[in-house]
Amino acid sequence: MSAPAAQIGVTGLAVMGRNLARNLARHGYTVAVHNRSYAKTESLVADHGDEGTFVPSESVEDFVASLARPRKVIVMVKAGGPTDAVIDELVPLLDEGDIVIDAGNAHFPDTRRREAALKAKGLHFVGTGVSGGEEGALNGPSIMPGGSRESYEVLGPILEDISAKVDGTPCCTYVGPDGAGHFVKMVHNGIEYADMQLIAEAYDLLKQGLGASAAEIADIFRTWNEGDLESFLIEITAEVLSQVDAETGSAFVDVVLDQAEQKGTGRWTVQNGLDLGVPITGIAEATFARALSGSVPQRTAAVGTLPAHAQAFDVTDREAFIEDVRLALYASKVVAYSQGFDQIAAASAENDWAIDRGAMARIWRGGCIIRARFLNRITEAYERDADLPLLLADEYFTGAVGNGVQAWRRVVSQAALAGVPTPAFSSSLAYYDGVRAERLPASLIQAQRDFFGAHTYRRTDKDGTFHTDWSGDRTEQPA
Repeated sequence: MSAPAAQIGVTGLAVMGRNLARNLARHGYTVAVHNRSYAKTESLVADHGDEGTFVPSESVEDFVASLARPRKVIVMVKAGGPTDAVIDELVPLLDEGDIVIDAGNAHFPDTRRREAALKAKGLHFVGTGVSGGEEGALNGPSIMPGGSRESYEVLGPILEDISAKVDGTPCCTYVGPDGAGHFVKMVHNGIEYADMQLIAEAYDLLKQGLGASAAEIADIFRTWNEGDLESFLIEITAEVLSQVDAETGSAFVDVVLDQAEQKGTGRWTVQNGLDLGVPITGIAEATFARALSGSVPQRTAAVGTLPAHAQAFDVTDREAFIEDVRLALYASKVVAYSQGFDQIAAASAENDWAIDRGAMARIWRGGCIIRARFLNRITEAYERDADLPLLLADEYFTGAVGNGVQAWRRVVSQAALAGVPTPAFSSSLAYYDGVRAERLPASLIQAQRDFFGAHTYRRTDKDGTFHTDWSGDRTEQPA
């Protein structure tokens, strides 16, 4: 008997692809599966064949032939060259109207290029952000598909079906044309960088300020996870800090080398923020903090050499200090998300993507790494005003962050005096003060630019653009 026609296919069966295929099968879909090494395909069917209907293929030709039309192929391979290689192999075998879904962490300019190339051949290319790691891929991720609306009409019901659900609502929605899906996933990852750095700084402040053990700090994070800070990252932080190293008996976090690595999505987010002129300072500082942690020659040269002239933490009220750190963490997290949503708005406007920011907050509530209780608040903010120019200016966040500003200032000040680095806390507070300032010293910078480069300036008291003859009689002329 011939194998049943598959409703969707997955090529690339490493952990993420394997779990996504299993997720599809568990939801009743007949899933074609393929991997360059057939052993992985055989392993998937042998280990999990009882979870649903898989149609294994050894060759790409058989894999494509096993799919019902319009064919829907999910590519789950390493971003960059490997993705292009798989697409190049697939395209000659596909027919007009077929859909190729790149569910990896592709850089959105690559997605735009691929979408245009396949569109010229009558094919749909759907760059799709998938967040939640291997557990999310298996049990329900947050899914951010881009591409054409026509492709989403076909593909959307399947993706919504296998996505995480919050209050019965799928954590999946159409994001926008061409590279919009992968762009939003990139910003999601940038916010994730900031969130993780802020949590790490909060941990360090509690450790340095209280002399608390990892286990004691774990208990603090568990308590925080019962309130406004409830999130996946806070939850797993408590788990990590509770872990004891089996070999040494020490806290696990104390035997892990303090050099954080990265795969590039944070850098992409920061680079794009610079291109758009959007100040995503929390994300940038978090990305640079990872880079600094890995700057071994510089750190080696500095330790024991650079003078600190720091003073010891003077914590007289343990509970008050813990509450200050909690409030500072919450305020800084809100800044990171606010900046990320500003970046989405700017890119959406530049590329005519028409991204619904409230919908993005809604699909991030479950399945993804940055899922958190306060994403409900962000969704509500954009429901109140879809064109909200600044998330911090929403009535809820103005009150919530304002409630913690004094604590935020105390924490950053104490850390600076004690010589404890808090780049994300500090830069987030500086952004907050900068964006709320009635007047900034940028007036001096623009005057300097006009002095040395005749770059002109505008005035506060009349319209127009002007230049001062700095090297002559210093008269002002309209530019």
